[in-house]
Amino acid sequence: MPPTNPVATSERQFHAINPCPRPNLRLVCFPHSGGSAGYFRTWKSAVPEGVELLAVRYPGREERLCDPFAEDMRELADSIAHACARFDDAPLAFFGHSLGSLVAYEVAVRLSARYGITLRTLFASSCAAPWLAPRLGLGDADDEALIERVGRLGGTDMSVFDNLELRELIMPAIRADYRLLDRYTEPATTALDCPVHVYHGTDDPGVGAETVAAWSRATARAFSTRAFSGGHFYLAEHLPELARDLFARLETPPAGRPSRSNLLFVLG
Repeated sequence: MPPTNPVATSERQFHAINPCPRPNLRLVCFPHSGGSAGYFRTWKSAVPEGVELLAVRYPGREERLCDPFAEDMRELADSIAHACARFDDAPLAFFGHSLGSLVAYEVAVRLSARYGITLRTLFASSCAAPWLAPRLGLGDADDEALIERVGRLGGTDMSVFDNLELRELIMPAIRADYRLLDRYTEPATTALDCPVHVYHGTDDPGVGAETVAAWSRATARAFSTRAFSGGHFYLAEHLPELARDLFARLETPPAGRPSRSNLLFVLG
């Protein structure tokens, strides 16, 4: 018999961090530049009952190590949107961090325009609005320039770059993601028919209040923001608080609490 859960047919595109045979809602998380689906493993303990948590597997890393990197945002978003289009058995929400916020937005635009799928919520994190996203010219930079950039953002154990074998494994993905960002010159300008909420760190040098507020153009529905203490990877320090805030905004009980039978879980 064919699988009842469409994730079973999308294993290359997604890592099922919290599988759920019959989800009330499916949350898809989009990693940052140089990041991978594994970054969201720690979120498993924060997921309410009935929510399926997936993380996108970008090409060229982890289980897709041998897949060629996406040449530009259009190619990457088209591929992910096509994979997400089969998720018609439960409401769908996105959470993107840094570059992942831009990818999540572009995928959401395509899901609406091509497949008639409207998200419950789009959550962006540590990212300026798409039309303000910086083009840093790092796609063709040498290793040292890229490593300096990664170190400035924090959130990475920099000792991995001291190991030449690990460096050779990691650097191509980082460079490919910055090249993708450099080529992101025509972002979508569509106002989504779903709420958009943006999180950011108060000490993130590249993401200020104005660039976060500009995300309001990305929605025709409700818009809000919240800042946490910390830098670009504030969420590593504030995951429990972030989860509580996220669930409270969406009337979703935290993991471990009994749910009401008439409550639809919504996670952004």
